Amino acid sequence: MEVRLAKLGDMEGVKELLRKYHRDTISDEDRPDGFVTTAITDEQLAELIEKEKGVTIIAEPSDCGPDKVLGFCFAAPWEFWETWPLFRHMMDIIPDYEFEGKRLVLSDTYQYGPMCVDRSIRGTGAFEALFFASLDQFRERFPIMLTFVNQINKRSESAHNNKAHMETIGTFDFGDNHYFLMGICTDASEKYAKHI
Repeated sequence: MEVRLAKLGDMEGVKELLRKYHRDTISDEDRPDGFVTTAITDEQLAELIEKEKGVTIIAEPSDCGPDKVLGFCFAAPWEFWETWPLFRHMMDIIPDYEFEGKRLVLSDTYQYGPMCVDRSIRGTGAFEALFFASLDQFRERFPIMLTFVNQINKRSESAHNNKAHMETIGTFDFGDNHYFLMGICTDASEKYAKHI
């Protein structure tokens, strides 16, 4: 397996994994182990891959046909996400929070997620490898990465606190859902990635 930036040829593999673990299409068997809530169009995914360099994947190389995508992580500046209502709400409330003793500023932060790892490679260090590779990708551009986790998604909360070393900054509500707002300094990739 290799961890790398996605190419346009990986789109179908990313979409297949997204469908498998999306809240609206996940199997009842897989639902207790976590789910993804963000939907994305082909055009948005292509922009995220090509323009933003914001899709990191874990792939099983193939000699015949596209590599098999076993995990993905999305990340991009806030401008990319502003058409999604939840992210627009986050952009509005982020300046109300502090992280490491300083008021959060949109221009110093970016949004990470969703992150998805196939069940077949969970518990192998794949989550950590994918997370810190994505974090490192944005280290030169932003000092802080932010994300949200649905409070009912206990597996995701645990992974982001314990494996990714993210800090819960606060909570917020949107629609009928309750979320944790979480953050980490992007230079943490240097501190933690070596332990993978």
